[in-house]
Amino acid sequence: MSDNIPQFIAASDLPERGQLLIGGTFVERYWLNGRERALILLPASAEFTGAWGEYGQDIEGARSYSDGEANTRAMAEAGSAIAVKALELGAHIPSCLEAQLVMAAKHAGLITDLREDRFYWLSTQFSSYRAYSLVFVDGWQDCYGEDCERLVRPVRSVPIQ
Repeated sequence: MSDNIPQFIAASDLPERGQLLIGGTFVERYWLNGRERALILLPASAEFTGAWGEYGQDIEGARSYSDGEANTRAMAEAGSAIAVKALELGAHIPSCLEAQLVMAAKHAGLITDLREDRFYWLSTQFSSYRAYSLVFVDGWQDCYGEDCERLVRPVRSVPIQ
């Protein structure tokens, strides 16, 4: 699936927010590490459940509040099954920032297929025992034990040229 994902997208090729783009829903334009990017939420059919990782394992490379792809890669290197699965989809687990952008799009009525009865894992680790998660009923972010089962809704972040 990741073979069909472009390395970048032209700004002129971006649809309106909430429209289809590269196998998902275009959420927002945002800046990450000095580069403008397009955030894309994969469809509900790409959603899955799992534990964040090993309880008590500190993953220093998964502490970014903004770079979900770097967090997810660090998680995968440390053995996280959900991170590996997200990367196999050509996507990653959203960071705290990326999840809030998804929440803003949901609030604007642009995304309607997020579950509101369960928390979703974020890729940002809080400590060696807990990682951030978010519930889309009201945007509440919290930390939970990394060995808990939570939903994962992968996103893509594609550079804009």
